[in-house]
Amino acid sequence: MTPPSPTRSSAQARSFDTAAAVYAAARPSYPPSLLDAVEELAGFGLAGSRVADVGAGTGLGTVLLHARGARVTAVEPGDGMAAEFRRALPGVPLVRGDGDRLPLRSGSCDVVTYAQAWHWTDPERSLPEARRVLRPGGALALWWNDSDASVPWAAGQDARLRRFFGAPEPGEETGAFARELPAGADFTTRRLPWSRRVPLDVHLANLASYSDFLMIGPEAARGFLDPERERLAALFPDGVVEEPYVVSLAVAHP
Repeated sequence: MTPPSPTRSSAQARSFDTAAAVYAAARPSYPPSLLDAVEELAGFGLAGSRVADVGAGTGLGTVLLHARGARVTAVEPGDGMAAEFRRALPGVPLVRGDGDRLPLRSGSCDVVTYAQAWHWTDPERSLPEARRVLRPGGALALWWNDSDASVPWAAGQDARLRRFFGAPEPGEETGAFARELPAGADFTTRRLPWSRRVPLDVHLANLASYSDFLMIGPEAARGFLDPERERLAALFPDGVVEEPYVVSLAVAHP
């Protein structure tokens, strides 16, 4: 599901540090088809490639890249997220920094990835930084998990989230509900539907880990999460929620 904030801020980006353990436990991963698509659009395999996973967070994307055989270096600015990353992936290099100021050598990477993280950057800075650290012919890959609006219950939940936070309807303006790719790079895009089945408590913890809820605090968040629990308990009486997603992938050779 997509966090519904109509604007982004550094305070929101750092809010995840307060909930890093919940983020790691409740946030969705990505389907195996994602890295197949990254390799196809990049034009080369990830095994043995030097990959910088920027805004790595707790390592949800990094662990898949590492398992694919990539030589991954994670880049993460947040203290809490970095600590959770080190607990989960102690053998993967992690450097502190962000996409606007990459702490990496020029020409040192075959691939730069942003898993659910590009929207926290300033593209006027982050795109030149990606170009700088990529070797000639290297690939920049951006992807996001979003709820699948073709599934009625998920579309209804997204609409309730927008109303709760006063966010715009899809298509009214760019922000959390629209993917605006940076100008100056020729991106090829793919949409990859998938789903996961999780206990209701995990689904609600996933929602609670959105930056918008973290910013307003747990008491205010209950104004949405408590009635949402009642709705979903009636919809999924066995207590297991099937969350439908679409991964939006964009790959360029900038």
